[in-house]
Amino acid sequence: MATTAQPKPTLVKHPDGKTRCRWPGDDPLYLAYHDNEWGVPEHDSRALFEKIILDGFQAGLSWITILRKRENFRRAFAGFVPAKVARFTPRKVESLMRDSGIVRNRAKIESAIKSAKAWLKIEAEYPGGFSAFVWSFVGGKPIQRNVRARKDFIAESDESRALSKALKKAGFNFCGPTIVYAFMQAVGMVNDHVVGCHRHAACMQ
Repeated sequence: MATTAQPKPTLVKHPDGKTRCRWPGDDPLYLAYHDNEWGVPEHDSRALFEKIILDGFQAGLSWITILRKRENFRRAFAGFVPAKVARFTPRKVESLMRDSGIVRNRAKIESAIKSAKAWLKIEAEYPGGFSAFVWSFVGGKPIQRNVRARKDFIAESDESRALSKALKKAGFNFCGPTIVYAFMQAVGMVNDHVVGCHRHAACMQ
């Protein structure tokens, strides 16, 4: 008799006794990211720039791939200081294309430079800067979704579609609604830790 495959659980209890979202698996780097960063509300404009750029580089790849290269990215992109990235020259682009420590995608590298220029404009013109700009799309506080089962997971939302549209209009690239939703999850604009994960309540700010 054929058996029906059972859905994978959304939560996993780890040897340290903590219950976590399933997605980081057992990778120590991924677990540390899950426990210390993912879903924690981030309001620093520079840090938000770094994350949206790295999420753009993730397109077509896994986040753990980017996470393992993050320090290399920070070195290559001048600490993700937008004013510095905005001044990158074609010669710098060619240098980055030879850097095996990052994702060598010309379109994404050139997009990061263009996005840095867009960030500078928003930071200068929007009251409260880039942080206030992106957080305005969730009313300034995290959306609490209370995910309990796999059916509750979503890839994009009305808010991510609206923010994606606004970022593109401002001059950002590689910021479609799905990429932007992943960004929103990561920087705590949406609390998508599964109910029962030890980080769920901690990220309810």
